[in-house]
Amino acid sequence: MDKEQGMILAKLRFERAKELLEESKELLEKGSFKSANNRAFYAIEKSIKALLATELIEVMTHNGALKQFNLTFIYKGDGTFTPEDYQKVARAEQIRNASDYDDFYLASKEETRQQVENAGYLVAKVEKYITGLDV
Repeated sequence: MDKEQGMILAKLRFERAKELLEESKELLEKGSFKSANNRAFYAIEKSIKALLATELIEVMTHNGALKQFNLTFIYKGDGTFTPEDYQKVARAEQIRNASDYDDFYLASKEETRQQVENAGYLVAKVEKYITGLDV
């Protein structure tokens, strides 16, 4: 994959991230909190995979995506993405895991609202970053 193909892939993945974010908002409105948490996490994860594509980095797992995001865009990054951004991503993954796999987990409206808000924040930040690369 060359840089041009990486950008095409990044834009494709980012479009999916925006769709997932909208789904999370709709599910929150309907009171489907666990499902909204799931979609919010996947909006974030797809955004991160879009970022990684701009650097021609491919990963196969969620964990791999989060590690590469941390290494490439936070630890070695230009300061655009912060450790606080990584904490939001890691928290979203924890809540998504609980929502999907813990039968006794009770997703609250407030916690879910926060997850959807964090997803919106990160998706917007990634969009700004990717758009800046188009120069």
